[in-house]
Amino acid sequence: MAAIDTRPHAAAWPARLPRDLVVPETTLWFNLEVTARRYPHKAAYVFFGRELSYRELHRQAEVLAGWLQAQGVQRGDRVALFMQNCPQFVVAFYAVQRADAVVVPVNPMNRADEFGHYITDPETKVVVTTADLAAIVAQADAALPPAQRLKRVLVTRFADALPEGEIAPAEAPSPAVLAWLQAEHPLPEVSGGAVHWQDALGAALQAPPPQAQPDDMALLPYTSGTTGLPKGCIHSHRTLMPNVVGGALWGWVSAESVSLGVVPMFHITGMLYGVLAPVFHGCTVVLMPRWDRELAGRLISGHQVTHWTCIPTMIIDLFGSPNYKSFDLTSLRYLSGGGAAMPQAVAERLRTEFGLTFAEGYGLTETAAPSHANPPERAKLQCLGIPLFGTDSRVIDPDTLAEVPNGETGEIVTHGPMVFKGYWRHPEATRAAFVSIDGKPFFRTGDLGRRDDEGYFFITDRLKRMINASGYKVWPSEVELLLFKCPLVQEACVIASRDDYRGETVKAVVVLRTEVRDSARPQDIIDWAREHMAAYKVPRIVEFADQLPKSGSGKVMWRLLQDAEKQARAVG
Repeated sequence: MAAIDTRPHAAAWPARLPRDLVVPETTLWFNLEVTARRYPHKAAYVFFGRELSYRELHRQAEVLAGWLQAQGVQRGDRVALFMQNCPQFVVAFYAVQRADAVVVPVNPMNRADEFGHYITDPETKVVVTTADLAAIVAQADAALPPAQRLKRVLVTRFADALPEGEIAPAEAPSPAVLAWLQAEHPLPEVSGGAVHWQDALGAALQAPPPQAQPDDMALLPYTSGTTGLPKGCIHSHRTLMPNVVGGALWGWVSAESVSLGVVPMFHITGMLYGVLAPVFHGCTVVLMPRWDRELAGRLISGHQVTHWTCIPTMIIDLFGSPNYKSFDLTSLRYLSGGGAAMPQAVAERLRTEFGLTFAEGYGLTETAAPSHANPPERAKLQCLGIPLFGTDSRVIDPDTLAEVPNGETGEIVTHGPMVFKGYWRHPEATRAAFVSIDGKPFFRTGDLGRRDDEGYFFITDRLKRMINASGYKVWPSEVELLLFKCPLVQEACVIASRDDYRGETVKAVVVLRTEVRDSARPQDIIDWAREHMAAYKVPRIVEFADQLPKSGSGKVMWRLLQDAEKQARAVG
């Protein structure tokens, strides 16, 4: 007889679902191999009307794996993917897996000053990028010592995956986006040499049989923390598979499902729902490289999209379209997301006008996307949901580490099969990220929250410094390090400021260098930032100060500035 589940969320657990999963002990590459045999002619991805079948996805990944290994990529080596959503991202991802190597996904909004870290820290061998971003890779590579430079840069064009001839009106992006997709860019000059995507595929090189095992590292996504540069999160095939399998059960996914792939694939959520899970289950993904509410409405309508993982600002924007009532959303069966709370008024409109429930979830890069999710049958608004399959999550006092009663605020900690193996080459940070409770290692999320009497979790604040701008996580320490390179800046402290649309936005409190205090303007700092950092990190607000508040040890007391900003906004 099965043991009775006494966890707080047991009563809320959907009756249709098992409490724990039996997860295949195989690799991500094996997932594609199986699905390509099961559904060879089925569309894996649709890109502005052009389909990529599972058979062709498998063939291209096989060939590209052979090319990667010919460049010296060996088992466990790191290969960076630096591009917006496109079929080539998925081909490259599975080619790296087929080569027994490790994918390092990099935000395509990064500038050269930021990108160098993703070459040096993981010791990246090869970068796969799109032509519009290749110059950034070349610039970052050229700034490095010869011993740290790349072996090769593989460059693809969006046009390589676009339909031949005219794009059908229902599939067509705006003229500006179409021009961006079709633009020609010369190959960059890099020390190791740059190669066209089509030439690499045309070489038709064959890789030897795969050797990767379930506990091998498969993915090294980067996340920042309270100090220093971004750190890599070590994920094996085994830590990624639980959410690949469990997410489908939770959200009624099958081979008949059609999803809208608009969340960026470099992000752990986009990676899970746009690259990993669809290939395991044989779904079709309709890809968007950039958010466009009009195109999204047409694609959902035209392709009868059943599943859409998004951030609430996308829903808000879609409702803002003058054409939204003409969009046919009746095919949608499961609408989910996270990154920011869904406003109650918007959620009610979804229910009233379309009969849809938005099921919010919660997770981090360290937990391979969701560790918690709202049951679609019993979703609560502005709520993280309940712990997923086989996951034990608690709320503890961050100082004493003792569990706090339901309703009281503490730090959310999580033990589960999707939790990462540690930070790449940061053993001290790894040790600090875990705490032992009842003999089990729990990951300290750094998020403050509470649990209600039904076992649902709610976030209330953060222990870590982090700004959540439309679902993009901005780490103040990283922005500060970049701002210190600005010739106008003596010191800087970055905090969050409330924003009606983005939820939060980036504010920089800056002490100017003496020689520019009479001439520099806040806009000068913003303009410099736009040239040297990803757009979502750029301070939207810059405030000058004569000095920053500091502790007796000389540490900037950022929380004083943050509290003052909250009070000012509350009054305003």
